[in-house]
Amino acid sequence: MSASVFPQLEPLLSGVQKPIQYVGGELNSTVKEWDCAPEGSTVHWALMYPDAYEVGLPNQGVAILYEVLNERDWIVAERTYSVWPDLEKIMREHQIPQFTVDAHRPIRDFDILGLSFSTELGYTNMLNALDLGGIALHAVDRTDADPIVLAGGHAAFNPEPIADFIDAAVLGDGEEIVLKISEIIKEWKDAGSPGGRDELLMRFAATGGIYVPKFYDVAYDDATGQIASYAPNRAGVPEKVVKHTLMDLDQWPYPAKPLVPLAETVHERFSVEIFRGCTRGCRFCQAGMITRPVRERSITTIAAMVENGVRKSGFDEVGLLSLSSADHTEIGDIAKGLADRYEDSNVSLSLPSTRVDAFNISLANEFSRNGRRSGLTFAPEGGSERMRKVINKMVTEEDLIRTVAAAYSHGWRQVKLYFMCGLPEETDDDVMQIAELAKKVIQKGREVTGHNDIRCTVSIGGFVPKPHTPFQWAPQLDVETTDERLRKLRDEVRADRRYGRAIGFRYHDGKPGQVEGLLSRGDRRVGAIIEQVWRDGGRFDGWSEHFSYDRWVASADKALEGTGVDLAWYTTRPREYDEVLPWDHLDSGLDKDWMWADWEDALAAANGEDIEVEDCRWTPCYDCGVCPEMGTEIQIGPTGQQLLPLAVVGGGQPGQPGTVTQVVH
Repeated sequence: MSASVFPQLEPLLSGVQKPIQYVGGELNSTVKEWDCAPEGSTVHWALMYPDAYEVGLPNQGVAILYEVLNERDWIVAERTYSVWPDLEKIMREHQIPQFTVDAHRPIRDFDILGLSFSTELGYTNMLNALDLGGIALHAVDRTDADPIVLAGGHAAFNPEPIADFIDAAVLGDGEEIVLKISEIIKEWKDAGSPGGRDELLMRFAATGGIYVPKFYDVAYDDATGQIASYAPNRAGVPEKVVKHTLMDLDQWPYPAKPLVPLAETVHERFSVEIFRGCTRGCRFCQAGMITRPVRERSITTIAAMVENGVRKSGFDEVGLLSLSSADHTEIGDIAKGLADRYEDSNVSLSLPSTRVDAFNISLANEFSRNGRRSGLTFAPEGGSERMRKVINKMVTEEDLIRTVAAAYSHGWRQVKLYFMCGLPEETDDDVMQIAELAKKVIQKGREVTGHNDIRCTVSIGGFVPKPHTPFQWAPQLDVETTDERLRKLRDEVRADRRYGRAIGFRYHDGKPGQVEGLLSRGDRRVGAIIEQVWRDGGRFDGWSEHFSYDRWVASADKALEGTGVDLAWYTTRPREYDEVLPWDHLDSGLDKDWMWADWEDALAAANGEDIEVEDCRWTPCYDCGVCPEMGTEIQIGPTGQQLLPLAVVGGGQPGQPGTVTQVVH
């Protein structure tokens, strides 16, 4: 039995900011009896998104797993989020452990603590939760009384920096594997937990789809600092661990009971994932590479999910999500059907991810029917056409200007342009061309509208090389050069009186990206840095007001002393083909030779060669390896089905028209 800590917690919540985020009881949340299994053992999951409630609650990955697990009458699944420093201080003073928000049970009482990492900057929050929960930081120190600590999410495709702190990791889609893990735990518990946690972890590893770091030894080359080898250290452990791919998304229409937050969150909407995966082939994009192949939901399933979600949540905005939503083969019919259904209601529709070359006005008009036209975001990523060829983002300047002209002429007044700084082979001139592109956007907007109230916001992120992409071998740009290029760009934008005031400029300096690069491509030696940062007070590193670059640099110097490697070794150093990478034993399905050839194509494009890797949804296969390696295939329409006849929802209140938000890649 596990007792609630709420009687201790409740009297203390008046002393913290936003206490509502810790009380639970959201609409559609689930609280079960601790021993709920009709027969045999109950399996207990604590699901954690290692960030604040306002960021974690809208996360679809955790929400889906929460539902999938709780649908089983023998599983208890509850949620926990990172607590803010004010509550952490109180919890330590009063010895209140890290708790779930559903029934306020201590996380140490659960069988498994599952963490979903969408970014590596959540690692210090994981250590804080373990420490607050009374769980040993290092996996080797845990007893049978401790939960299994399991990592998932995109960052889990290289879990080596946190290998000392986790017991296991899973790669890829979680819906099926969490149930398989639950069955293994139940069978082991029903048998009397033979062999303790070591035996349980061995049963996980034997599946071939669950990575258990302790069962792999890593050796380093003293001369170069590089990894010499990874090798299983016991019989029955596979050489490589494979990712999980969920086929037939129509069979998994989640979330079906969307959580409605009590406190304000970063996304106040009901989201439906209309397809998963992307084969556009942008070389920098880890999400597109690791989620292959493309799998579409049918138009009828999407319609049913929207109708059910709106009815059960009361949300008045619906987001149709994917990595590039306008690439759904039936997006036109989906847009028209939903616009017809919710016309004159207070339900707004948004398409938060669309490419420049997939954008069209008729589609946008369907989503903004009877509503206001809010901003559009276009993501050329590279400032010059040369850079766009390097990253395989085949959008020309003419494409962008033509799309912008169409948007401005149909009533939009503001666009946002998203770029990256620090891409491979980038020069100062490539970055300065961002300013020229922004000026041309303003000029075209004024030309087609005859108005001067045209705005353009330039937003720039730092490029971070990611595992399982063709850029995994690329050197990262150093902080000083990144900041200097951004300073020059900012000055260039501001200096032009004709356009300067019409162009907004938003960017982060190069420091957070450098730390993300360390964590993205790090090996097990990086774990000591993460622990040192946490011990020195590091929390919420994804938040600029909490992030300290100096703390990370000092911790890296201390933790890596005597190893022969340093921060720059992990970040700004190029890799070669034959170097053993920390994630080489983790199989995303992508063929290494294909990725290396694509990296060489990027370098050739930088030198003027005209090379384009097309989208294999519409062209013959170009042998990335995923489909044959994973036993999967691309699943796309058209299905020929119609979204309507679902009943049309009418009678919206005056002053509450539908609205549209567009993000165009």
